[in-house]
Amino acid sequence: MDIESSATWQILTVGYTGSTGPGVAATVSYITDGDHKIVFDPGMVESPARILEPLAALGVGPEDVTDVILSHHHPDNIMNAGLFTKAAVHDHKAIYRGHGWTVRDAEGYAFTPSLRLIATPGHSHEDITLLAGTADGVVAFAGDLWWRPDGPAEDPVAPDRDQLAASRMRVLDLADIIVPGHGPAFAAGPEAVV
Repeated sequence: MDIESSATWQILTVGYTGSTGPGVAATVSYITDGDHKIVFDPGMVESPARILEPLAALGVGPEDVTDVILSHHHPDNIMNAGLFTKAAVHDHKAIYRGHGWTVRDAEGYAFTPSLRLIATPGHSHEDITLLAGTADGVVAFAGDLWWRPDGPAEDPVAPDRDQLAASRMRVLDLADIIVPGHGPAFAAGPEAVV
């Protein structure tokens, strides 16, 4: 897959989880390329300030965000999407703005030559990943395909373990760095959990 390398990225807040129980926070990321200012998975965090303050430090207000990408529709990954009222919201099947939407398949959808969505079902049926070509290589914002750098290898909520493994392998083949749903970024090497 050809992808250019003009995008920039930053993790706004590193998420965490020890189980499927209380105390979960999403890893929320900010990606830019050209006129696109994207927030990926603005989910559950201690308070909205954990998202808005790092953006403000970059000189970005919620009204400046052009796009929000939801890797899938679990509450822990989408809870704060409403902070960005002017943004187009992207999921696996459509682009939403205001009270309307445009149906489109996420697979292959390109924001720019450096930013592309791919379908990566496994943790849920609607999972998508944003591939960002950057100076660091291709960064995959993979939502909960991996919760943390260590997996979990056996995702307790995945409806299809084989599909999860296939999507993980696809991302590992395309990316240099993976940003998981609830932990810090990690190298997409042979030691990654499949």
